[in-house]
Order: sequence, then structure tokens, then C-alpha cells
Amino acid sequence: LPLGATVNMNGTALYEAVTVIFIAQGHGIDLSLGRTCIVASISTLAAVGAAAIPSAGLVTMLMVLQAAGLGQYSSSIAVVLAIDWLLDRLRTM
Repeated sequence: LPLGATVNMNGTALYEAVTVIFIAQGHGIDLSLGRTCIVASISTLAAVGAAAIPSAGLVTMLMVLQAAGLGQYSSSIAVVLAIDWLLDRLRTM
């Protein structure tokens, strides 16, 4: 893969960060500024490291949840799974 295809994963990074914050808010957890920065940086690194395969963002999202200290809510990804197939097609255009 060319480097440009790997680095240009902006949609996946935004998707992971927004989804992790959505899961935290859905469980009534307020993320501090530090934890929000961790979510942003880890989701960016995870998006660069994600393979160019469909739904790879769901796998790396578990890593972002663990880094933010929200690993116990990893089952909440099932809520997002219902619309991920559509979002995945829009992210990889």
C-alpha cells in the first residue's frame, strides 16, 4: 500500500473518536480533557494502523475503548454495529 492510502484514514479516526465519546455519554460518563485527548490520539493512531478491509474500525475501536478506560462498555459496540455497514461505505469513498 502506498503511504498516502494508509495515512489518509481521517474518516475512520473521526468515526472511532465520536463513537467512543457516544458510548461514554450513553453510559453517563463524563470524559475529562485528558481522556478526550487520549481518545483523539489513540483513534488517530489506530486509524493509521487499521488494515484497508471493511469494518476494521470496529476492531480498533476496542483498543480505543480500552485506552480510555471504558473497556467494560465494549459490548456497547453492538449498538453501532447495526449502522456500521453504511458508515463504513461512506468512510472509504
